[in-house]
Amino acid sequence: MAKVLTMGEIMLRLKTKNNERFFQSPEFEATFGGGEANVAVSLANFNMPVEFLTILPEGPIGDACICEVRAFGVGTERILRAPGRMGIYYLETGANQRPSKVVYDRAGSTMAEAKTGDIDWDSAFADVDWFHITGITPAISKSASELAVESVKEAKKRGITVSVDLNFRKNLWKYGVPAKDVMTEITKYTDVVIGNEEDCQKSLGIEIDVDVEEGALDTSKYEKLTSRLLEEYPNVSKVAITLRESHSADHNGWAACINNGSVFYVSRKYEIRDIVDRVGGGDSFAAGLIYGLRTFENDTEALEFAVAASCLKHSIPGDFNRVTVKEVETLMRGDGSGRVVR
Repeated sequence: MAKVLTMGEIMLRLKTKNNERFFQSPEFEATFGGGEANVAVSLANFNMPVEFLTILPEGPIGDACICEVRAFGVGTERILRAPGRMGIYYLETGANQRPSKVVYDRAGSTMAEAKTGDIDWDSAFADVDWFHITGITPAISKSASELAVESVKEAKKRGITVSVDLNFRKNLWKYGVPAKDVMTEITKYTDVVIGNEEDCQKSLGIEIDVDVEEGALDTSKYEKLTSRLLEEYPNVSKVAITLRESHSADHNGWAACINNGSVFYVSRKYEIRDIVDRVGGGDSFAAGLIYGLRTFENDTEALEFAVAASCLKHSIPGDFNRVTVKEVETLMRGDGSGRVVR
């Protein structure tokens, strides 16, 4: 099987212990994480051949990061090194009615300083038939946005399937170019679009009247949203939208829908209570969808796999979704009892 390639920034993740506020204690849990790396790790856990492309700083922190990703079975040979620093994000985990909080410290990182011409695309795309990127990379700097646009153009030149998770991050788009200007260009070269309602509104300018905090979501509005996206971007073959009902930091309703131009389908909904860590939930959905679209016979099965995989991620600390195909399929079949497996 040809490989999946993901490209983006991986960061040092510094998280407060338990549900403490920033500096309530002097300790942080140090791990690594980042949207595209999270997708790569999930796919490797599903035994799918995957490579991760990024630019990491030279030195022991970059070395440790490569070792961590490689330990999951992700290919790291396409990771480039350069002088500079690694991006950092600080995470304060919320509880009950107090939301989680993320603070970024990634300006001037090696990936933010990346520019067009830095990557040999023939080498990067060797033996690759699926390329995944997110809206985070073009948000971190103007040069990184130009590199992101270059990447999808180069992928399409080679007939590679491109998936984009729109992933709008308002705290990152600070260099004077609106997200819509960049993401609409990237979407022109995309086959599969992933996101939520805010991503579609802020990144592509496609609006719907929906309030995610008002109980059950009206899925008919999402059918209109996804149909509009398919109409405006005829190159896009599938649109998948996650449907999160945020009752509190600990309790979310979780589902998704997919529109392929012929069928609009809404998945089973999971009530996720006592959330352990929701960061990386969207990335685990994207990975599950990529796996499902490459494995199952129809889009509905692919969507159910993606939703089940991301449901399980909410039970796992850290950015990475450490679950297997068998565990996801068990939940897909309806076994969500949480009973001890012996």
